Amino acid sequence: MYKERIVIKVGTNVMTNNDNRIVRPVLRNLVRQIAELYDRNIMTILVSSGSAIAGKEVLGKSKIKDKTQRRQVYSAIGQPRMMRLYYDIFHDYGLKCAQVLPTKRDFSPGLHRQNMINCCEGLLAEGVVPIANEDDAVSVTMSMFSDNDELASLIAQLMKVDKLIILTDIDGVYDGHPDAESSRVISNIGPAENLDKYIKDSNKTEEEGRGGMGSKLDYAQQAAAKGIPTYIANGKKENTIIDIIDGKGIGTKVAL
Repeated sequence: MYKERIVIKVGTNVMTNNDNRIVRPVLRNLVRQIAELYDRNIMTILVSSGSAIAGKEVLGKSKIKDKTQRRQVYSAIGQPRMMRLYYDIFHDYGLKCAQVLPTKRDFSPGLHRQNMINCCEGLLAEGVVPIANEDDAVSVTMSMFSDNDELASLIAQLMKVDKLIILTDIDGVYDGHPDAESSRVISNIGPAENLDKYIKDSNKTEEEGRGGMGSKLDYAQQAAAKGIPTYIANGKKENTIIDIIDGKGIGTKVAL
């Protein structure tokens, strides 16, 4: 019997370097921590970006001018590559993983929603780590999530998890620009607190990436309003996930 279930979202900025190439040791560190959670009977759903960047590494610079079509192509090429990376690393830690590619309709009331729940429940029951990512190869315009922060928040609410952890490449939500020496991480934020004046996206610009700190906070607050404590923290650091689970007070906690 599991003690907790959580959703972890890892963004492209966490898993890539300044050249927009995937850094495998970062993925290995992520999986190592998930394996430790499973040893503690804490079940995990991973929401992972990276497919478009992985596809770009394979294909190189595309000749396609249309940005949406180019992203579809990169994602279609990159999805199996990302899963191959994850499969090999999870295998090294004695765990199995599975791919889940939701679209927005999977969260609307009805059969699609129930099928999504059944799939995730079945994987967790078998001790398999679901790895969710928007199906960018087919999800365009009206069927798109705004980004994987929205997807992670929706999955957290759908599966009624105990915690949502959103990993980014800075230490949390700051009270000023993250690069300013006077800025400090805000430790606690309420689900209805308006912090627009504090949100200064410092994430590097990515041709194929979406999202930013404003998006992370928005969807963190949505999950928190449903009673799910949500944490925004630095996924590039070695033990961030475990430290959050152990209550060490890192990052920004968004909760009632």
